[in-house]
Amino acid sequence: MSFFPGTDPEIGDSRAIDQVEQLIIPRSSDIGGFEVRRALPTAKRRMVGPFIFFDRMGPALLRAGEALDVKPHPHIGLSTVTYLFDGEITHRDSLGTGMVIRPGDINLMTAGRGIVHSERSPEKLRGKPLSISGLQTWIALPDGHEEIDPAFQHVGAEALPTFSDDGVSGRVVIGDFLGLKAPVPVLSDTLYVDLHIEAGATCLFPAGTEERAAYILSGTLSVSGTDYEADQLLVFRPGDVIDLKAGPGPVHVMLFGGATMASKRYVWWNFVSSSKERIEQAKEEWRTGRFDIVPGDEEEFVPLPSG
Repeated sequence: MSFFPGTDPEIGDSRAIDQVEQLIIPRSSDIGGFEVRRALPTAKRRMVGPFIFFDRMGPALLRAGEALDVKPHPHIGLSTVTYLFDGEITHRDSLGTGMVIRPGDINLMTAGRGIVHSERSPEKLRGKPLSISGLQTWIALPDGHEEIDPAFQHVGAEALPTFSDDGVSGRVVIGDFLGLKAPVPVLSDTLYVDLHIEAGATCLFPAGTEERAAYILSGTLSVSGTDYEADQLLVFRPGDVIDLKAGPGPVHVMLFGGATMASKRYVWWNFVSSSKERIEQAKEEWRTGRFDIVPGDEEEFVPLPSG
């Protein structure tokens, strides 16, 4: 995991120095020809609001005969958020859910006290080249809700509010933005917005959300006269209205954030908790087979990592 300081602003431009609190360069890894860039957590920044994990998947083209096959694995203490720009993924979980997620949809799986799920390329698409591009993020559950019953919600793209005006367009995935509210249930103040800005246009990022960040998916984003490139994560200073301006061409970014967590969260593998002891308990439960199985995907699983 890496952290790099931003490009130095021009002398005297203190606003450019301060508005971008941190610039994070994701760590890339190749998973069988499928590139994933992990922006959170890092050594320098563990969370932005309730977001404790942020992965950029692809964009990638899997060759014929290849597929996405994430075997059944467990979670506690978080909600996973899957959001695609291209491709399809079949989600199955230990609640009996079977759902294909497509671009613009959102899958929100709340682990609570414990859930198991798998993510695979749909059977109907296998045997030919498969494109995949999207984001997987984790939202830590707030105090008092970490051990709730597991749940799953799927909201189709057509149900999410969209906006388009003066060269700025997008979709509100979670929370409130520009007077629009997404119908996605969350347990704490959370913001997640898919944003496109045309060349030369500007979008104002209001200061109402306590902790805010932007992940640049493509193009060049200018903030206070400093340019930032694709696959960089910008964490903004609280309390400022941020002018997000497209560079020479259009830019595509994901805005996210929310209220600061009331207490510290620990992460080990797929487990998130305010208690180290609870994570140790979850490790033992997975090691000894005490989590529920995934109906329709019972034959395989991801073993507990050593160490």
